[in-house]
Amino acid sequence: MLCRLPASPSPEAGSAVTVSIRTIEVHAEGEPGRVVLDAQQWVEGDTIEERFAFCRDNLDHLRHLLLHEPRGYPATCAVLVLPPTDPAADAGVIVLEQGGFTPMSGSNTMCAVTGMLDAGVIEMVEPVTTVTLETAVGLVTAEARCENGRVVDVTVRNVPAFVVALDHPLDVPGLGSIPVDVVFGGQFFVQVRAEVLGVDLDPKNARELLDLGTRIKAAALEGISVRHPLNPDIDSVGLVMIYADPLESEGPGHNTVILPGALDRSPCGTGTCGRMAARVARGQLEVGETFEHRSILGTRFIGEVLGEIDIAGTAAILPAITGRTFITGRAEWVLDPDDPFPTGYTLGDFWP
Repeated sequence: MLCRLPASPSPEAGSAVTVSIRTIEVHAEGEPGRVVLDAQQWVEGDTIEERFAFCRDNLDHLRHLLLHEPRGYPATCAVLVLPPTDPAADAGVIVLEQGGFTPMSGSNTMCAVTGMLDAGVIEMVEPVTTVTLETAVGLVTAEARCENGRVVDVTVRNVPAFVVALDHPLDVPGLGSIPVDVVFGGQFFVQVRAEVLGVDLDPKNARELLDLGTRIKAAALEGISVRHPLNPDIDSVGLVMIYADPLESEGPGHNTVILPGALDRSPCGTGTCGRMAARVARGQLEVGETFEHRSILGTRFIGEVLGEIDIAGTAAILPAITGRTFITGRAEWVLDPDDPFPTGYTLGDFWP
C-alpha cells in the first residue's frame, strides 16, 4: 500500500512515514530516466499547467529524494506519469531534472513511453504504438516502434521549436563576449559552438566542458531574458548546449548539454529540436530534411523538420526526434521513517 508523501519529510518533524515509489528504469541513448508510475497520489491540479506549478512549488523534496544520493547521481532524471487532464491525451508527464522541474524533455519522454508500455499502463501494439502525452508546453505525440514485446525506439513529435536570437553576444566572466544562439525546443537553451570556446567535444574534456557550461549558464541567467509566447511561466534559460555542427547541411552534429554537475549522456531531445530551429533559421536545414545529432558518448538522435508554424507571431518549426530506449531495471524506492536523509544528500566531491 503506497503512502502519501509528507509535505516536508523530516524525522525531526515527527510526521515522517515510510514512502514506497514504484519505477521503471530506462535509458534513452545513454540518458537515464526514472519513470514514476504512481505519482498521481502526490500531485494536485485540474490542468497540466496547475500540476506543473504544484510540483515546482510543493514537491521539490520528492525530486531530491528520487535524484539525489543514495538513490540517484548527477545525471539521473525522472518522469512523473499522471492521468491526463486533456481528453485528447493518454497520460500526462512532468519531468524532474537536477536543476528543477522541467516542462519538456525529449529523452525523458522516450523513457516515459517505454516505461508505460513495459508496465502495461498503455497497451503495446506492434509494430507501432502511438501515445499522446500532455506536457506543460502542450500535447506531444510519440510513436514507439515495438518488436517481440519490447520497445525498439521512440519518435517524439515535439512542441514547436523556435529561435529567440542567433549569435547573441553574451558576456561571460573569464571568457569575454561570446556569440550564443538562444532557442526554445521544449525548454530554453543557450547554445554555443565548441570552437568559440576552444574545446573539443571529447569525453576526456568532460570536466572542462562542465565548467564552461556552468559559467555560461550563470551568465545567461543574469543577462538573457526569455518568455514563452503561449506559456509566460516558462521564462528562464534552462540549459546550455556546447555543439559542433557541420557548417553545410550535410553530416552529423555533435553536442553536449550541461546539467547541474554532469553532462547529458544522450544527444538531448529538446536541445536537438532547438538546434534544428537554429539551422533552419540559418538556411542549413529545410522542411522534410533530417539531422543526425550525436552525444558525448557517440549515441545519436535523428531529428526531422516536419513543417513550419507561427505561434503568437513567432516563426517556429515542427520537430521530431527518434532515439533508442532500453529497460535497465524495475524498482521500488522506499523512505524509512528513521532515515536521517529524507530528501537524500549531495557532497561536493562530484556534485556542484
